[in-house]
Amino acid sequence: MNVLLDNLSLYGEGLLGTVELTVYASLLALFLGFLTAACRVAPVRSLRAFGTVWVTVLRNTPLTLLFFAVLLGLPRFGLVLPFQMFAVLALGCYTSAFICEAVRSGINTVPVGQGEAARSLGMTFPQTLGDVVLPQAFRTVIPPIGSTLIALAKNSAIAGSFSVVELLGTYRTLSELGYSIIWTFIWIAVGYLIVTLSISALFHVLEKRWGVAR
Repeated sequence: MNVLLDNLSLYGEGLLGTVELTVYASLLALFLGFLTAACRVAPVRSLRAFGTVWVTVLRNTPLTLLFFAVLLGLPRFGLVLPFQMFAVLALGCYTSAFICEAVRSGINTVPVGQGEAARSLGMTFPQTLGDVVLPQAFRTVIPPIGSTLIALAKNSAIAGSFSVVELLGTYRTLSELGYSIIWTFIWIAVGYLIVTLSISALFHVLEKRWGVAR
């Protein structure tokens, strides 16, 4: 217990860093995921190809490798940002591929007749997707999106290896100070548990309110 009480500010700073990474990367992942899902079902072949390449590349690239590519590669092209922003880009882009597939699976559950009826009324593809298809698809994809964002929160631990302040990175400082590594990791695990259970509770509320009735 002493390791927590003696280093409450350090744990708090790490927990706040993990929460910030999770929130910002989740927002980016949701935006890119829905956008890429729209590309994957678009009637324009080039958009479908872009969506397919985006998902295929990111889903099959190790997240650690993606961190190296973003944090070490982008500065070579003149893009210099704080390490936290690079971590948000890596996490958000990586997770967006999984969000995309979850949304696309939800879109496929919407009867084809819904889209055909909308087009027969003169609605464009963006109107059909935004006003007819996605609102219905969203109800079915709440649980998988929640699970994906929980995975994102846990994946944020990789950022600590790239000089980003987050929860797992606190173990180095505490280990150097001579604290028990077991209790150090126990309290780190508790911190991650708080974050993931909060996300789970949020999506439980969303599912209860808007999800498909069982």
